[in-house]
Amino acid sequence: MARAFTSVGVVGLGTMGAGIVEVFARNGVDVVAVEISEAALERGRATLTGSTDRAVAKGKLAETDRDALLSRVNFQVGLDALHAVDLVIEAVPEHLDLKQRIFAELDRVCKPEAILATNTSSLSVTEISVATTRPHQVIGIHFFNPAPVMKLVEVVRTVVTSADVVADVEALCARLGKVDVTISDRAGFIANALLFGYLNHAVSMFESRYATREDIDAAMKLGCGLPMGPLALMDLIGLDTAYEILDTMYRRGGRDRRHAPVPLIKQMVTAGLLGRKSGRGFYTYERPGSPVVVPDEQTPAASQSALADGARGIAKVGVVGSGTMATGIIEVFAKAGYEVVSVTRGVEKSARVFEAVKTSLNKGVVRGKLGEADRDAALGRINWSATLEHLIDVDLVVEAVVEELSVKKALFASLDEICKPGVVLATTTSSLPVIDVAMATQRPADVVGLHFFNPAPIMPLVEVVRTIRTAPETTATARAVCAAIGKTAVVCGDRSGFIVNALLFPYLNDAVKMLEANYSTADDIDHAMKLGCGYPMGPFELLDVVGLDVSLAIQRELYLELREPGFAPAPLLEHLVTAGYLGRKTGRGFRDHTRR
Repeated sequence: MARAFTSVGVVGLGTMGAGIVEVFARNGVDVVAVEISEAALERGRATLTGSTDRAVAKGKLAETDRDALLSRVNFQVGLDALHAVDLVIEAVPEHLDLKQRIFAELDRVCKPEAILATNTSSLSVTEISVATTRPHQVIGIHFFNPAPVMKLVEVVRTVVTSADVVADVEALCARLGKVDVTISDRAGFIANALLFGYLNHAVSMFESRYATREDIDAAMKLGCGLPMGPLALMDLIGLDTAYEILDTMYRRGGRDRRHAPVPLIKQMVTAGLLGRKSGRGFYTYERPGSPVVVPDEQTPAASQSALADGARGIAKVGVVGSGTMATGIIEVFAKAGYEVVSVTRGVEKSARVFEAVKTSLNKGVVRGKLGEADRDAALGRINWSATLEHLIDVDLVVEAVVEELSVKKALFASLDEICKPGVVLATTTSSLPVIDVAMATQRPADVVGLHFFNPAPIMPLVEVVRTIRTAPETTATARAVCAAIGKTAVVCGDRSGFIVNALLFPYLNDAVKMLEANYSTADDIDHAMKLGCGYPMGPFELLDVVGLDVSLAIQRELYLELREPGFAPAPLLEHLVTAGYLGRKTGRGFRDHTRR
């Protein structure tokens, strides 16, 4: 039988500590809430009452339940108040020496059978535990912010944590309505180990001016369905907290350079730009603690979000290719009112593309998203061809052929001979260098990347990729076209992976390495990222959907260009691809889909 916890102590009443107090009190557990001073105690009390009052205002908590919840909390100054509790959870700042001092004192104060837990998100639970005479009763219970809302709890056992203590804490998590994943004591645990490498990489993109903060955040929200962009998330977490976590992970996790905090983070922390809590971080906020972003000197001017100066007029668009992406792009342009010339490698392929576009438009009619007249008008704007010569009078060509550089270069050389001067030539490549394609022509200034996401009619994002030879008016034209077809354009330089894939696939690769090291299961890692970070899919779900062969190819391109050891493809990913386990399309990848 699991231990029945009737009273719990929480040390530290910042945002996380106050949230943990609320979690326990909501579930009928008496809580002793402890701070270092009366002033800090009052701030913690205000945080708790503010959270519960908001819940009442939103209709998520009855007034009587709020009053009962608050009555279960005993606010006290000093650790001596914890002498009778069954469990203590520490939630003070991420400094090892501070936590060790607190645990040494808790060891003296608390009754012998009490469990001592830390909410650390990155420090060694083992190093904290040895400050006590009862390391077998010390465990990590890592809640996620905001604790009353987030379902995930990482239960972190050390090599000496008692099995009974682990079982008791797992049962407690179930009682609290949380989903727990139990793991060993390793830097960053699951969620932070995968999350912070990605966040650090995003900051390095911003620091190098590869893309704007708005475009980096929009790319990850719209391209991956994430609840927040990485820079906005850094502001929410707090740049000082993020720095401490990254620094700890770098020192404890094998000194992987991708976890070495980007210098800009330390500079911003030193300057007091800590994110939302200070009123300014990567963005500027209405006031300290406010989530409301206000314009600052980095906010794009209104003219930049409208049709940019120098944009060329586009009336007729050519699309080359017959695959899923080409089909979707044809539909997007035709529905937006453009005359479209579809070019494939034969009449049969054109017929298949026509049927695919027609079927997709019919689905829009059935779902009430498109009128029959609009469908017919869109189909009427498309001209079907099997020869590139029919692109002689178009204003924009979008290439969506196979992802092989030699094929694309040959195509662009042909387009260079056929198309009129001033035509924008765009490639939809997701991983190849756009400059290599551009230099196959005599007009590299007119070449740009237009990376649509699949399915093109649905996904709202387009990455506009400019090379060092792309003319400003070409980029402006690409942005204007994206706006005209109802897409959000993000502009970036010509680096492998652009924004989305460059940030997404190293994170997926890290998840494979974590599984390969037997640190956790695919199910627990997926749970951690979905429940702890709000991701729409876990990394292994996503890998199986994307295709392991596609993922491996992209990761190899990133590694070859950046030469970053941490980007080397995980051997397990390579072995699965070699074995033919490519994901859903073959019935087996990280999971067996034939049994579902």
